[in-house]
Amino acid sequence: MILISEDVWGTPFQVLEGSFPITRNDDLWSNPEELKSALKDATALVVRNRTKVSADVIAAAPKLKVIARAGVGLDNIDLKAADAAGVVVVAGLGANAVSVGELTLGLALSLLRNIPGHDVATRDGGWVRTPGRELSGLTWGLLGCGATGVATAQLIQGFNCEVIGFDPYAKNPSGIELTTFEDVLKRSDVLSIHMPSTPETNGTINAQTLSLMKPDAIIVNVGRGEVINEAELMTALKAKTIAGAALDVRAQEPPVKGEMEQIPNLILTPHVAGITRESQLRINQILVANIELLLNSKPATHAVGALKESSN
Repeated sequence: MILISEDVWGTPFQVLEGSFPITRNDDLWSNPEELKSALKDATALVVRNRTKVSADVIAAAPKLKVIARAGVGLDNIDLKAADAAGVVVVAGLGANAVSVGELTLGLALSLLRNIPGHDVATRDGGWVRTPGRELSGLTWGLLGCGATGVATAQLIQGFNCEVIGFDPYAKNPSGIELTTFEDVLKRSDVLSIHMPSTPETNGTINAQTLSLMKPDAIIVNVGRGEVINEAELMTALKAKTIAGAALDVRAQEPPVKGEMEQIPNLILTPHVAGITRESQLRINQILVANIELLLNSKPATHAVGALKESSN
C-alpha cells in the first residue's frame, strides 16, 4: 500500500493507482500517531514538507521500502534513520528549479517597482507615480548556488546584472562569481537566499549580517525560513536599513499572523516558489517512476542519502 500524507496528487499517481493500492489523507501529517498507525502496512510513503518523517515514524513502518519527497528540501526526513532501516528516500531534486527561479525574479521586480503598494494605492483611488528602481545593472547576490540558485542566475542574465554567490559546496556554477559570504552581503543590491535549513545556516541572516548590507538592498528568501532571524529582519525593515524583503518561506509554517504582516516594505507568499503546474507534473512523474522501480525491486534513479549509490 502507498500512503500519501499531504496534498500530492495528479495524473501520474492516478495511473500508479492502477498497479498499487493508494491511501490518501492530505491532513495525515498533522497527527503523528494516526500517521504511525496508517504506516503499519505501507510499502511507500509520499510527503511534501509538513510530514515529519522521524526515526520513530520510520520504525512504525516495518514494510516501508521508499519515502518519496515531493519537493527539494529533505530537512523533514530523518535520512540516517531511513538509511539504517533500509528505506530508500527519493526526491525530484532540480525538477522545480525553474519555478523557484521565476518566482524569485518576480518577487525582486515587485520589490524594486513596489508593485504591491501601487496596486493597493490605485485600487484605493490613488494615482501616485513614485519612481521605482531598475534591475538592470544591479549586483545580484546568491546565498546557495545549487539548482535553484543556478536557475535564478540563468533567468537574470538578460537583465545585465553582475551575479555573485556564496556556496561552500558549489563547484564553478555557470555565470556566477563565487566569493565569500560577507562579500556577497556587502556588494548585493538584490540578495536571494537558496540555502537549506541546517545548524550551519540557521539564523545566519541576523542583525549583525544585515548591517553589512546596503541600505537600499532587498532580500528574497526562497530557501528556508529558519535561515533568517525574522525579528531582527523586521527591525531592519522598519528602520529602513534594508529597503525591502520578500519571504516565500517562514520559520514556522503556516505562520501565526502578527507584526510581520503589517510591514509595508515586505512581501509574503505561502511557500509557493516551487509549486507550478509544470513543476508538480515533473516531480510527480519522477516520484511515481521511482516508486514503481523500488516496489518492483529495481534500483531507483533519484535516490538521496546513504542508499543513493546502492540504489542507482
